[in-house]
Amino acid sequence: MKADVVYIKIDQNVQVSNKKILLQDIAEIYSPDNNMVKEIGSTVLYTVKGNKNEILAFSVMKVIGIIQKSYPDITIQNIGEPEFIVEYKMPEPDKKWLEYIKLVFVSLIVFFGSAFTIMTFNTDVSVGDVFNDFYYLVTGVHKSDGSILEIAYSIGIPVGILGFYNHFKSTKVHDDPTPLHMEMRTFEEDLNKTLIADSSREGKMIK
Repeated sequence: MKADVVYIKIDQNVQVSNKKILLQDIAEIYSPDNNMVKEIGSTVLYTVKGNKNEILAFSVMKVIGIIQKSYPDITIQNIGEPEFIVEYKMPEPDKKWLEYIKLVFVSLIVFFGSAFTIMTFNTDVSVGDVFNDFYYLVTGVHKSDGSILEIAYSIGIPVGILGFYNHFKSTKVHDDPTPLHMEMRTFEEDLNKTLIADSSREGKMIK
């Protein structure tokens, strides 16, 4: 029996790594006719040109038009986003040595960060006293003015905050999302909406 309705669902933001973007890469497609679903899924939506990462804004009308070129008699029901973002990221070679370096780096940060937290807690959150004791422990003399410790601390706090809050694409699995996690998702949704609105106003929306 030939299916009369095809349902498509597309998220607001989709990431791909192949230049030839297929419908199955960006959309969930459902129909009682499995063969038709496979044919629709293998249809090319867009081919990325150039060798750089791209952020592309699409209208779902583009998807509907492509499907109806092959199946003009079917009804297409969109249960996803009316406009969406496709992020093309160039595939990167597998670098296990880089992963090991990252692991060591993160482990050192956790170790020294935990040690610093414990020391400041034991001194009633007196960071200055901790710096003075550490400076004397390493150099053997008492410091009278600011040192490299205060400078590094002052730089590290804003850099750490910026680096932490800019991990919008990090994938973390939590049974109970934290407030920070929810704020990051809210920011991501606002960012996607802004990119879509700008693309529409500038005539860059792919329809």
